[in-house]
Amino acid sequence: MSKTLLYGATKVDEDNSAYCAIASLEQFQWRNRVLVVFADKKNARAARQENQLLANRDALQERDMVVVKITSGSVRVLFGAGENLDAAAIAGEVGGPTVGEFAAFLVGKDGTVKLKVSDPITSGELFAIIDGMPVRAAEVAEKKQRTSDEPEKRD
Repeated sequence: MSKTLLYGATKVDEDNSAYCAIASLEQFQWRNRVLVVFADKKNARAARQENQLLANRDALQERDMVVVKITSGSVRVLFGAGENLDAAAIAGEVGGPTVGEFAAFLVGKDGTVKLKVSDPITSGELFAIIDGMPVRAAEVAEKKQRTSDEPEKRD
C-alpha cells in the first residue's frame, strides 16, 4: 500500500499545492475533515473503502468527517453534508489520479492534504492518523475539559 503523509511539516510553503487550502473544498475549512475517494475502473477498491468507513459512522461523526466519492467526473457525498462540489476542480487541486485509478486523499480542517493513499486504508489506520493531528488533539482535550467542568448529576 502506498501512502504519502503530508502532515507534521514545520514550514508551510504557500507555493506548494500540498500545503495550500483547496478552494473547491473551502466550505469545509475549519469545520470538517474531508476524505476524497476516487473510484477505480471497476469501482472495487472504492467500494471496499466506502464499506470500511461507513461501518464506523459514529467515529466519522466524532472526527467531523465528510466523505466524498468521485466517479466518472461526478461527486457523491457518502457521509456528512456538502454542496456544489466540482469533481474536476477537486481532482486538479489535490492532484487526483488518472481517470480510472483508485486514490483517497484526506484533507484536514485547515484545508490542506494530509494523506494520500493509492490503496484503501482501514478505518483504524485513518482514525489513528487523524487522532495524531494537532487540531484533533486540541478537540479531544477541549471535550475532556468540558466534560470535567460539568457538575455531577445527583439522583
